[in-house]
Amino acid sequence: MERIRVGNAPVSFGIFEPGFGETRQLPWPRVLDAIAEAGYEGTELGPYGYLPTDPVVLAAELDRRGLALGSSFVPVALGDRDAREAAVAEVLQVGGLLAAMGVPEVILADAGDATRKAQAGRHPQGWTDAQWESAIGTIEAVEEALRQRWGMRVVVHHHVGTYLETPEEVEQLLDRTVPGRVDLLLDTGHYVYGGGDPVDLVRRRGDRVRYVHYKDLDAGRLAEVHREGLDMQAAWRRGVFVPIGQGCVDFPALTGLLRDRGYEGWVIVEQDTVADDTGRLDPDPFLCARQSREALRWMGL
Repeated sequence: MERIRVGNAPVSFGIFEPGFGETRQLPWPRVLDAIAEAGYEGTELGPYGYLPTDPVVLAAELDRRGLALGSSFVPVALGDRDAREAAVAEVLQVGGLLAAMGVPEVILADAGDATRKAQAGRHPQGWTDAQWESAIGTIEAVEEALRQRWGMRVVVHHHVGTYLETPEEVEQLLDRTVPGRVDLLLDTGHYVYGGGDPVDLVRRRGDRVRYVHYKDLDAGRLAEVHREGLDMQAAWRRGVFVPIGQGCVDFPALTGLLRDRGYEGWVIVEQDTVADDTGRLDPDPFLCARQSREALRWMGL
């Protein structure tokens, strides 16, 4: 029988990677405590260095809270050929810790740039053919390095404000990569933000989905974001992402499709939340984490 594990992640508590709204005002023990107390089975690593990087220490901290470790989000400049060597080195650093913890994959993402973040969700100009070739080359180089070093695999995270955002860009990624070596992390909220329907994606390309982020989105607030031309950071502060079950994503249908396909792996709940200028997180991430967990229990997860 399939086994879907439900986790949460530091990003739900305002803990971002540099370039994606980095805020680290909440200490990691408090975040791990909150994830465990809300009833989740695991967490992601968050930005490298947020949680302990000594695998013995990290394993002990997770074990005493009854948590397992999912993967880790690593954004790199995929479209820049000159950045390939640095990208591989960064992924190998994170991959080393994950491999020591028994995690089988690394989450790779494009880092985007100021232009894409400013026009997130509004179909800005994408990569040139040369940049696509560079991106696929970097993804393949990362995959080969991880596979040869630790037998790990790569899942690519499409993300708002990057050059892998729209449904068309996700299709190109899947069409240009080798199944089983490079597969997809489906982020439901980011896919809707980019103009897609995650249920349709799983129905058509579910064989390529190897990791899932459950993220809900308020369609009314997203429409406001588009009308006002807000950038990615402003949209996050507008509260475009909401607890599971309070937005427009059809999670019962999506969960049913994943089960029908025999999906085994993580469903990581995320609710991207950026602190305001005073450092306050609104909505309360602790309450939201509990609300999302309860909604998923109602769906049988």
